[in-house]
Amino acid sequence: MLVTTDEARTINTDSRLACTLAAIAGALNTAAFEIVGFFSANMTGNVSSLSDNIAKANLKVGIFFLTIIGLFIAGSVFSTLIINAGRRHGIRSIYAVNILIEGAALILLGMTERWLHPASPGMILIFCLSFLMGLQNAVVTRISNARVRTTHVSGTSTDIGIELAMLFDVLRRKESPKDAPLYIGRLRLHFYTLVAFLLGGVAGIWLFHLLGYTFLMVIGVVLVYLSLNAICRK
Repeated sequence: MLVTTDEARTINTDSRLACTLAAIAGALNTAAFEIVGFFSANMTGNVSSLSDNIAKANLKVGIFFLTIIGLFIAGSVFSTLIINAGRRHGIRSIYAVNILIEGAALILLGMTERWLHPASPGMILIFCLSFLMGLQNAVVTRISNARVRTTHVSGTSTDIGIELAMLFDVLRRKESPKDAPLYIGRLRLHFYTLVAFLLGGVAGIWLFHLLGYTFLMVIGVVLVYLSLNAICRK
């Protein structure tokens, strides 16, 4: 799921990618909210908060939200530059390399928060997670040709509505029944993504209360395992 690209990808490949990384993103997003009260990957909400604070002249808070947004974009830029370089050199596992970087960074972040006790732990956490969510979203978007998003579900919810409407038109004979399997496959993909994000969020809260910041290291180890498995099997 982290190596196959372009026409070789199937709905099943994308579904496995979506379920795995959406669950991880959901866990990280809800854990961040539990710890500091902000979402690391919800750029819609963060941009709205930025505009609200600009309108109220709360410049300090506005700069905070601007930094979150900027780091998410920076993570996407960083990820895309690595992917582009890898594709130019014919490195099929370059997407897995990016996930390996994300996993290693989460392990380092967990160790920092767990044992070094930084002066502003919440600030470091939300900034790092925003960068890593931007990185992950770029990986998933590029490898799936924008069919999958895993760090947020606004677009996914919209896609579910679109596919349901298309199937409704098939039932009304307004669309060709031959296309029904395509719509059903895409509906399953988007539904699985949303459910994985939801369940990952629930698990993220439980794991954080159970393990504390060690939870970040656990997720990091999972990502390192998945990425190394893909790199070794390419």
